[in-house]
Amino acid sequence: MRMEYVTAVLAVVDLIPSGAAVSYGDVAELLGSGGPRQVGSVMSHYGSAVPWWRVLRASGEAPPGHEAEALRHYLQEETPLHGAYDAFLRTGEGRWRVDLVSARWSPSDEEFDQLDVISDQLERQLHILSVPDDEMTV
Repeated sequence: MRMEYVTAVLAVVDLIPSGAAVSYGDVAELLGSGGPRQVGSVMSHYGSAVPWWRVLRASGEAPPGHEAEALRHYLQEETPLHGAYDAFLRTGEGRWRVDLVSARWSPSDEEFDQLDVISDQLERQLHILSVPDDEMTV
């Protein structure tokens, strides 16, 4: 995975406000590059430095293996939830998920401007990396 893509994904995730969430596919769409699997790979390897709990499966399920920690963040941030999250907190049993319909991040105009800068930088960096160095390409 190219570090330029990693940096861009993490920059997008860093913009997601408290109490909001998006799917892996949403991040790829906002970035204009890659897909859910690529974003998921970035998050699983490099996502600990950003609010990783705000990026989840399209079903609204928390990242596998991190459900308890993610749930604590969701409750602290008042992220809309569905299901038996109270039971899950008490016993570790019970199915729950983020209500992505209510929680999905809708960027403001200012945030879209920031997203445009991130995606433009990524596009330029990837273009530079893909241009052959044969001294004949203009």
